Amino acid sequence: MLQRAGFDAVYEGGRRRASKQFLVFYRRREAAASASRFGISVKKALGGAVVRNRLKRRIREILRLHRQEMATGWDIVIHPRSSVATAPFGAIERELVELLKSAVGAASSAPTPPGTKA
Repeated sequence: MLQRAGFDAVYEGGRRRASKQFLVFYRRREAAASASRFGISVKKALGGAVVRNRLKRRIREILRLHRQEMATGWDIVIHPRSSVATAPFGAIERELVELLKSAVGAASSAPTPPGTKA
């Protein structure tokens, strides 16, 4: 997700879930069978451009590594909190994956059997 309209739709029409290091906004897409879309929003208060870009790269890498585990059909916006900047990669990876699974539900990523409605 790259455009402001997509972010605004998630903020206005979605739900949110928080953890120690992240705030996640999520909303079900109309095209539920399509891949989930992710947006990352990092406040300038978290640091300079180098720090903010490093945070975004780390989050994108976590999403890439766990793409197969993620539920389909969601728009998700991730807001890292200030503690993420100094946390080890393994810690933020565990927390973000757990938060995303609890937010959208791991069960929604399972394929629907033929002949049944989702």
